[in-house]
Amino acid sequence: MREGDLDAVMAIERRAYPFPWSRGTFRDCLLAGYPSLLALEDDRPAGYGVMSVAAGEAHLLNLCTAPERQSRGLGRHLLRALLRTARDRGTRRIFLEVRPSNPPAIALYRSEGFDEIGRRPRYYPAVQGREDALVMAMELVTGEMERMPPL
Repeated sequence: MREGDLDAVMAIERRAYPFPWSRGTFRDCLLAGYPSLLALEDDRPAGYGVMSVAAGEAHLLNLCTAPERQSRGLGRHLLRALLRTARDRGTRRIFLEVRPSNPPAIALYRSEGFDEIGRRPRYYPAVQGREDALVMAMELVTGEMERMPPL
């Protein structure tokens, strides 16, 4: 993902989430050098992922597939690419937050080896106030990535 991709990224972000990230947040992540991937289908942006890497740990910050492209394996493909990047950078574990109201995302993360390790109360904005976040983590140890089932 590059700054020139942000118009397309923002179009997906706004369609996918009731409380989208701002363009500035994406730009700040790019300026900080966070690994950021853009997935293309038929030469059109269809999804993206952003993570931070520091001190031997990674944090998946945003993983999104365009609503019309969901449930086709693109999110899994992006997730695995980010996990490979994290491992290549020497991280030992990766964390993420996910809304409890997003069962498809939770199922994806669990199927790839993430475990729930906690909860952040009132983490996300919601229509009726705030929503908790489930905190999930996965150890990135040698051999784990190779044992993942094929796409």
